[in-house]
Amino acid sequence: MLSFILRRLAQAVLVLLVVGMGAFSLFQYVGDPVSNMLGQDATLAQRERLRDELGLDKPAPVQFAHFVGNALVGDFGVSLRQGREVSALIAERLPATLELSVVAAALAVALGIPLGVYAALRRRHWDAKLTMAVSLLGVSLPTFLIGIVLIEVFSVLLGWFPSFGRGATVQLGAWTTGLLTTDGWRHVALPAFTLAVYQLALVMRLVRAEMLEALRSDYVKFARARGLPDRVVNFGHALRNTLVPVLTISGLQLGSLIAFSVITETVFAWPGMGSLFIQAVQFPDVPVMAAYLCLIALVFVLINLAVDLLYAVVDPRLRVHAIAGEARR
Repeated sequence: MLSFILRRLAQAVLVLLVVGMGAFSLFQYVGDPVSNMLGQDATLAQRERLRDELGLDKPAPVQFAHFVGNALVGDFGVSLRQGREVSALIAERLPATLELSVVAAALAVALGIPLGVYAALRRRHWDAKLTMAVSLLGVSLPTFLIGIVLIEVFSVLLGWFPSFGRGATVQLGAWTTGLLTTDGWRHVALPAFTLAVYQLALVMRLVRAEMLEALRSDYVKFARARGLPDRVVNFGHALRNTLVPVLTISGLQLGSLIAFSVITETVFAWPGMGSLFIQAVQFPDVPVMAAYLCLIALVFVLINLAVDLLYAVVDPRLRVHAIAGEARR
């Protein structure tokens, strides 16, 4: 198991270096930071002095090494648009995005798994067929359209939820959260559900497909032949064996929720990383874009590593294979 973890960590470091190289290339090929910071009327001496201060006069390998070293301590320079430290901007916006993404992921898993199991166990009934038909809408409709419809119905017509903003927040040290206030929950409800709809439908359809395959397997037939109750067979045997692919999809989708929450944050004016990235692209604010890319890559790497470790908890066979592999070495 230790060698498995070390291999995964080595792969993670390699992925982060490749992404870091892509983020560093933004400084070379997207705009001119000197012109963005000084303007077109700056003298040649001013340009050369700033280029020297930023280290842009050094060879590319030296600049990349300097970039990686600063990235390791969370230093991505100063925003060209706002003139503030990029790390400070991310620290302000990251809690909102994580809060939105975690609530959306929790909704997708908490609703998707039971609905998928229900649709598998009652596959010939009309209600299960209706559930699957509705799930097609979830994977077909674009996110912005779902958000607009929810705003029209629940904010404009019914007035149950606010249509924009994050609401009241609580400061917990350097972290802010709206999940400890009623107003915060009212504000996060619509954007979280909007973000969760696609993932919910995906998890539900995956669970149903895996559950149907598990119910046709030999070990389930043997368990029924032994006279075990349906509850034990369905949930203790079949469902547990469907969780490995569900863990994979759920983990990757959590990273996707964080990375691609841009549309939802734009529709609901949610003050998160997505809106900050959109502003950075429009400017263009290269340090913010580079920091966003590196942060999203780190999130995906950490989630994949956590999912790999959870495999051994969910499926004991993987744990046995890992131990056997180490023994052969």
